[in-house]
Amino acid sequence: MPSKKILFLGDICSEVGRQAVINNLAQIKQEQDIFFTIAEAENVANGYGITPKLANELFDAGVDCITLGDHFLDRKDIVTMLVAEQRMLRPANFHNDVPGHGYAVYAKDEIKIGVLSLLGRVYLKPIDCPFQTAVNAIEKIKEQTPVIIVDFHAEATAEKKAMGWFLDNKATAVIGTHTHVQTADEQILNNGTAYITDAGMCGAMDSVLGMRIDLSVKKLMYNIPLRLEAAKNNVHIQGVMITVDTATGKALQIERFDQQVIEPKTAVE
Repeated sequence: MPSKKILFLGDICSEVGRQAVINNLAQIKQEQDIFFTIAEAENVANGYGITPKLANELFDAGVDCITLGDHFLDRKDIVTMLVAEQRMLRPANFHNDVPGHGYAVYAKDEIKIGVLSLLGRVYLKPIDCPFQTAVNAIEKIKEQTPVIIVDFHAEATAEKKAMGWFLDNKATAVIGTHTHVQTADEQILNNGTAYITDAGMCGAMDSVLGMRIDLSVKKLMYNIPLRLEAAKNNVHIQGVMITVDTATGKALQIERFDQQVIEPKTAVE
């Protein structure tokens, strides 16, 4: 049975998360026998968006595909790269006139892997239906490959669960992102689709979703428009590893990945 292992990295948050991935990805790929790496990276620029320079750093480190979510246009200098670079995906359920690509198929060692980026609607801004968008995109991707990894960037657990069951037997894996909290519900659904509600975060765990604790508490306590800053302590690399039958597109196994990056502590946050 021809099988390959795909690594999906949870939301990379700020400089500490980015550097952790850059410094450790090669070793992780070697130790875990990773064939293809996908990274959710919409928060690499100090927690707000992504820039061409930072995207290229991740590609150079061994990331094969970058997916983005609701913050994909936080940095306006990314627009040109969104249009030109098919290894970087924004949610497919934005209007076609929005810059960028929502899905793509990548060929590596004669194996083709499709990746689809979707954005949820519950508790987020109005956008085209992710379910119908998924059906339309997957139909096109399947013309080239049965291996399809879906990044569903969404807030509500119910919406993510529904998408998982909706795409069972249509996609290889449905990986939830956005909340930055790794869930423990990884599973292979009844018809062979791997699922997890959230892959977690590459960033500082001594934080509020990767951002400084003091500023996060102040913003919530006083209900003021305070710009948050990235935290730095207790950095982890989180995600999932999916073992895939490349002939059928079925998921054989899904495993959580959580590696602490041992670095000297910075100032208390």
